Amino acid sequence: MDRRELIVGGASLAAAVALAPRVVAARSPDAGPNGLRALARQAWMYGLPLIEMASARNRALAAAPANTLLHQRELQTPATQTITAPNNDTLYSRAVLDLSRGPVALDLPAIGSRYQSVALMDMFTNNFAVLGSRTTGPQGGSFVIAGPTGAAPKGAIRSPGPWVFLLGRTVVNGPSDLDSAHRAQDGLKLAGPSGAAPTAVAPVARMAAWRDFFGSVGALLRETPPPATDRAFFYRAAALGLTPDGFTPPDFTPAQEAQISAGVADAVASSVRPRSGTYQAGGWSYPRANLGDFGQDYEFRAQIALTGLGALPLAEAVYTRSIGEKGSEFFNGGRYRLHFDADKLPPVDAFWSLTAYKAMAEGQFLFAPNAIDRYSIGDRTPGLRYGPDGSLDLWISRTDPGGPRTANWLPAPDGAFILSLRAYLPRPSLLTGEYRFPALIPV
Repeated sequence: MDRRELIVGGASLAAAVALAPRVVAARSPDAGPNGLRALARQAWMYGLPLIEMASARNRALAAAPANTLLHQRELQTPATQTITAPNNDTLYSRAVLDLSRGPVALDLPAIGSRYQSVALMDMFTNNFAVLGSRTTGPQGGSFVIAGPTGAAPKGAIRSPGPWVFLLGRTVVNGPSDLDSAHRAQDGLKLAGPSGAAPTAVAPVARMAAWRDFFGSVGALLRETPPPATDRAFFYRAAALGLTPDGFTPPDFTPAQEAQISAGVADAVASSVRPRSGTYQAGGWSYPRANLGDFGQDYEFRAQIALTGLGALPLAEAVYTRSIGEKGSEFFNGGRYRLHFDADKLPPVDAFWSLTAYKAMAEGQFLFAPNAIDRYSIGDRTPGLRYGPDGSLDLWISRTDPGGPRTANWLPAPDGAFILSLRAYLPRPSLLTGEYRFPALIPV
């Protein structure tokens, strides 16, 4: 999702955050009517991941109590998808961890060569640890996850806050592998304190009126205090009435309220653009190095919360997204060929896949039904046909390309769509930019 492995020093973090409201209240600047627009834009971006993660958390808690693993037993389809840009390669396992009552124990099975990962995410959508194939090895092991304060055994993984979203991924190597993948899932064990968890804050919808939106963000901040490294943001945000203690807006003039509304509208417009990276090459957009552990890159964090919630860090998986055609950011029909020379197949230590997503009005990307129930294609696709020289052609279109090409066909959705090429456990050449994916060729 490495530098996110162990989070320690929770007590000092909590102490630093506790001081933040006093500093903000004493020194906050007067944003003025024009400055409020830019400030509202940034504050909406800052809060969106909290809203999205809290929504995902509360949906999960409605299905199972805290500290309880739920296993998805079938690969994601249009009928079962629950998050934006899901993959069709792995089975998900999920749990919401409540660490307010004490640490939680997590066991990982011995998985051999099978890819498996368990990402631990805070409420700001940062991965503070990823356990599994890359980091803890094929032999499995036992781990303890603890909150930012309180007793915990030596070597425990410290969470930045009391709530954690756990998202496990177990690869499925074709339909015949499903039973074995289930056994690998069943090897994941979670045990935590008994009793009722505290009531989780219920967030508003992302498109709520700005006062309701910031009020909900404020409630989530009281529940999960922000890191000390966000104090510069809250120094500015105090002019809006947003602090780590909640949202208490001053009496704004009508002109100021108009500026705030305009700033929120700016943020909404920016958040739905599928800009998953800053480096573009060969028709693909590559993610920034801080994907999955965003620091103070609030805009990028918000865009990923909306278009790829739960994204792993680059060391675990490289996600690329098609740039689209004619500057539209999307494809809107046509046929395309993706050609890999035999010595230019994606360099990975796990697997790779290409997925087609329908672009939705609110900026999310979802599977769409198709005639052959295929939503991704890659190195594990049964019956994939390679050329005599070892090269590989993939065909992307709404209708069957016919003949031998059908085996390598990825159906495209109706309407606007994007393509995402994922590479799990990427080798250094992909991480450094020495290797880039080939361009799509219209046919």
